[in-house]
Amino acid sequence: MIPVSCAQLAEAVGGELAGADPAALVEAGVEIDSRKVAAGGLFVAFAGENVDGHEYVPAVTAAGATVSITTRPIDGCPCIVVPDVQVAIGELARYVVSRLPDLTVIGLTGSQGKTSTKDLIAQLLAPYGPTVAPVGSFNNEIGHPLTALKADLTTRFLVAEMGARHVGDITYLCRITPPKIGLVLNVGHSHIGEFGSQDAIAVAKGELIEAVLPGGTAVLNAGDQRVAAMASRTEQTVVTWGETSDVDVRATGVELDSLGRPGFTLHLDGEEHVVQLQLVGEHQVSNALAAAAAVQAAGLTPAQIADGLNTATAVSKWRMEVTERADGVTVINDAYNANPDSVRAALKALVAIGRTRGARTWAVLGEMRELGDTSTEEHDGVGRLVVRLDVHRLIAVGEPARPIHLGASLEGSWGNESAYVDDIDGALELLRKELRPGDVVLVKASRAAGLERLAAALLEEASQ
Repeated sequence: MIPVSCAQLAEAVGGELAGADPAALVEAGVEIDSRKVAAGGLFVAFAGENVDGHEYVPAVTAAGATVSITTRPIDGCPCIVVPDVQVAIGELARYVVSRLPDLTVIGLTGSQGKTSTKDLIAQLLAPYGPTVAPVGSFNNEIGHPLTALKADLTTRFLVAEMGARHVGDITYLCRITPPKIGLVLNVGHSHIGEFGSQDAIAVAKGELIEAVLPGGTAVLNAGDQRVAAMASRTEQTVVTWGETSDVDVRATGVELDSLGRPGFTLHLDGEEHVVQLQLVGEHQVSNALAAAAAVQAAGLTPAQIADGLNTATAVSKWRMEVTERADGVTVINDAYNANPDSVRAALKALVAIGRTRGARTWAVLGEMRELGDTSTEEHDGVGRLVVRLDVHRLIAVGEPARPIHLGASLEGSWGNESAYVDDIDGALELLRKELRPGDVVLVKASRAAGLERLAAALLEEASQ
């Protein structure tokens, strides 16, 4: 973060100094975890359900924090008192970004693939200028400004992943980091329980395109009709990617290797370049094309983009992490999150890996959350897809995932091919009994289901 005095900070966030020296500088960054606050830093005291950050203000002050943002004065501690610390941190990030005129903000959103695409964009840009990007899925009203606050006068690129649960959320995030480049990946079913329909999701995602700055670029998925229609929501340059010949960025000759990693020919700006991704799943081709279109708008050449795509690796954990055990069983840990679209993509990747190896495939699936009234239907549909894709075995974990098992059973009249278990222990017990060398196991669910613990247990057992 750029150095900011307490007086400047108070003005930026609309707060009042309480025991703080107006001239004292915040120079060591902003933290919401008291354990991470460095001398010269700023602590933001959030009051959570279980922990109130205000209780830790004396400790961070003793550790050398310059000041804390709080909702009340704390005796003996330098504070900036505000009505709402979440609003304040957004206002501070907006202030800092406004003081970085050479910064290019690349904003992206979508129902699936945001984090993988964000990681690709950041890796492509990093060799050509200091780049700041979120860790994992730090894309909400708290994580987004915290990421922006890591930018300083040397930062050339800020990659801003933007999530949304309501109409207006992305408009708010764009106010903090106005995008020069705005990228929308897709409009799927993620958070449909909150939005009510895909059309409402499209309204929310398209807020990013409306926010693209004059002279900027909107990057749109031509293969998603709701995204393609967002071209009408901007007067700025529009760049498209997809599978048809009339788009600006496309891939041909897609083939998967034995690890399920796609290779293809990248067509961009009249040039052709061979790309072999290090990421797993054919759906990563779309993410790579989106990233390529975005970074070209930021100034990279087709050759630079192809070189970057060839070397980019998976950065964020629990997203199609492929690990082969010593006994020959391959575990695909994709348990960070799940929605119907991402589950379908993961199942197709599982089948592709199994096909190239001649291996038996397992899908271990848990609940997909925030689907509202469509939950039973969507889980049932995933179970039926497992059968249609010819996955060999299915384990549905937990009561909310039971419709996956029922859908598979009805679709294929399966017997032992599909099983329902109550919890992770039940799934692990079944897998211990029936896994054999060469099998490929996909583990996927929404984060709250905790199936990453199952994937970890499968890997730990093989190493003992």
